[in-house]
Amino acid sequence: MDLREETISSEDIYKGSFLSLRKDIVRLPNGKISSRDIVVHPGAVVVVAIDDGGYIPMVRQYRKAVDDTLLELPAGKMEYGEDPGQCALRELAEETGYIADNIRPLTAFYSTPGFSTENMYLFLATGVTKGTSDTDDDEFIEVEHYKLDQLVEMVMAGDIKDSKSIVGILFVARLLNR
Repeated sequence: MDLREETISSEDIYKGSFLSLRKDIVRLPNGKISSRDIVVHPGAVVVVAIDDGGYIPMVRQYRKAVDDTLLELPAGKMEYGEDPGQCALRELAEETGYIADNIRPLTAFYSTPGFSTENMYLFLATGVTKGTSDTDDDEFIEVEHYKLDQLVEMVMAGDIKDSKSIVGILFVARLLNR
């Protein structure tokens, strides 16, 4: 059975500074008509940076959408057409102050494919040295440092709730056989 949905029409509902909202009318595999609200997103990066001491910088920041302060891996949205590796280096430096000698792409995944086009690119950064962070004017971030084993324990205990951070931590833990 072909599970794809045929787009009959598409209407832009909202265009923001980096997100837009679209309503698609689709024909389902059974022939019925339905609608889909879709958030169009340029994509994002998430970085697991490991320093020579084995510490990983994490950022703690308040997230208004969930009304909570979360512990997350450094991450950020890409500009349309931006190279994911360059974005990863930029976001790591902006949020944590770390500069990486090596950046390695690991995988890509959809953050919320039920309603968003956001594709997240996961990177491993090594050869990192501390510099000075340069956050955006509307970003208030505290940088904290953890060993990978600590972060895995925090994920399993439910202390890390951010999906991109959970994916990144567990992916790298498996990659490094921890």
